[in-house]
Parts: sequence; structure tokens; C-alpha cells
Amino acid sequence: MATKQVTMDDLLAGAADVTLETGASLEATILTVKKNEIVVDLGIYGIGIVPKREIGFGKTYEVGEVVTVSVIEADLGDDIIVSLRKAAKDKGWDEIQTILEKGETIEIVPYDANRGGLMIEYEGVRGFMPVSQLSAEHYPRVGSESKDEILNRLNALVGHPMKAQILDVDKKQNKLIFSEKEAIRDGLEKKFASIKVGDTVKGKITGVVDFGAFVNVDGIEGMIHISEISWERVVSPSDFLKVGDEVEAKIIAIDKDRLSLSIKQLQDDPWVSEADKFKVGDKVEGTITRITPFGAFVQISPAVEALVHISELGKRDGNPEKMFTLNEKKEFKIVEVNKEARKISLGLVK
Repeated sequence: MATKQVTMDDLLAGAADVTLETGASLEATILTVKKNEIVVDLGIYGIGIVPKREIGFGKTYEVGEVVTVSVIEADLGDDIIVSLRKAAKDKGWDEIQTILEKGETIEIVPYDANRGGLMIEYEGVRGFMPVSQLSAEHYPRVGSESKDEILNRLNALVGHPMKAQILDVDKKQNKLIFSEKEAIRDGLEKKFASIKVGDTVKGKITGVVDFGAFVNVDGIEGMIHISEISWERVVSPSDFLKVGDEVEAKIIAIDKDRLSLSIKQLQDDPWVSEADKFKVGDKVEGTITRITPFGAFVQISPAVEALVHISELGKRDGNPEKMFTLNEKKEFKIVEVNKEARKISLGLVK
């Protein structure tokens, strides 16, 4: 606010002691727009300079536009340092509160990122979108990769428009939290209403972890558990799936806002056809894949893993860990084939 009320008489008299206070807000007309500053006409107060840091993020200005600025420093000679960002922020809090109360969806553009989420400036007020509030499409699912990969994926969102809702506002604490998940909730509910267990869907792999893979299915998050990736034995999901892969899968369960998916259930079970090759009494060669206190699992074909139970080892106190070695090849005999239970039992060849 001006420390002295300027009258027409003052102007006609050429008064030279017109001054401003830091924090004063006033209208200005943009004279030039440069990369690192904007020059404005403050009328009777002279020329104002808006440094790059005080321009704000996500808004463009044009020559001739009338704007509101806030005085930052008025004692630096002829030019006065003013802020577009601060002036917008002073008005922005009220606008933001109104948006929160109405539950409106807005468009935001992140200007920076850290491992916790995205930095956003809206109506001159700086806020934050935590990673937990990102949609399935943008959530940075990572497994054994470096933690830097999380930041890399968040940085890829910087500068790109996103839909969001305001989740929390506290002017006193300078707190402004955004949520992309809330902005798309209604749309997701409609999508969930249009699908059911048993449907086949297409999606893109967004993350591969030790226990499976995450999939973005038209904005809905899906999960393919390691047991549902292939009929083959899967040791590491990353051997079968990579981030960015397009996959087709079957919905096997819908749990709140996530889908449980299966790739293997869209394929014929090779176990059935391969198991037909084995008959009780046949001798087979297999590779030891797992050793447990109750026996050992043996791979006897690409899709068939059989069990030699401790009761078939010939000794009541037989210890499978002493009798077998992982990846060891050994000859066995088929003692049972149970197709309904998808189970083949083995015994030692005497």
C-alpha cells in the first residue's frame, strides 16, 4: 500500500516523493517479457522488474496484459522489484479453498519432483502431490531396481499436465496437497462397473517385483501374481515380463480398486498334455528343483514337476537334504498319476 496518497494536484505539481511499502499490491501493465524477467509499467511509481523467481510456474504472460503485482523491494534506484507470484499467491489461497469445498477437478503441471512426489504451483501457491496420491498409470512401481528409478519416473511427469483434486489446504501452515487418484475416482468407478471376473483385458506392465507384476489396465491397477504368469515354474517374474510390455490377461478377482489378473489362464495348461505321456511304472529322468523336509520336487518335463515323498525314500528316518542335491539329475519311477489334483508321485529306482 502506498505510504502517501497521490492526488491529481501532486501529479500536476510533479511530485517526486511518491513511495511504496514492501508488500503493497497494485496493478501494472506488462511492457516486455524476457526469459529471466518481466518488465512492467507501475504508472506513477515508475518501472517494475519481475525476476524469474517471482514470475511463478505454469502461466504465460503477454505484453500489454494488465496484472496485479506485489512490491518486494522499492529502494533499489529507479526500478522497483515486484512479484507476480506473491500477488497471485495472496489471492490464490481463497480460490484454492473454494475449489476444495466444491470438490472440483483442476489441471495442474508439476514443476519439480523428489522421491516423495511432485512439486506443483497453482494460483501462485506451491503445493505437493505425494506418490501415494498418483494414479495407477503414473505410480512408479519398482522392484529390485535402484531407488533412483523412482525419481527418474517422477521426473518424467514434470512439465506435463495432470488432472487433480485438492486434498488438503492449510494457509497458516502453508500446506497444499493434491491428489490425482481422487480426480479420476468417478471415472474408475464407471470402468469397474463395466468389467467382471472372467473378462479378458489388455494392459501395460508398470512394475516388476519379486512376487509378480503390476499392470495398468485403462487407468485401473492390476496385479499378476508370480503364480499366474505362466504354467511353467517361474523363479523370477523379470524373466517373463518387462516394464512397458503390452499384455493380455484374464480377470480372476476384483478387490476394491485393484484387479487380480492371470496370463496363464488364457493359455492351455501344458501339464495336462504332458502328463498324458507318463504312466505308473514308467522310469523317468528328472532334475531336483526343490528340497523340503517331506521330500523333493523333480522337474520331469518342461511343465510337469513331480514329488518324491519321504515315504518313498526307503527309510523312515531318511533325510531328503542328505539324499538329494539341487539341480542334480536322477532316475525315478512313476508311482502315481492324479490328473484331477495335477499331481504325479515318484519313487526311487531300485
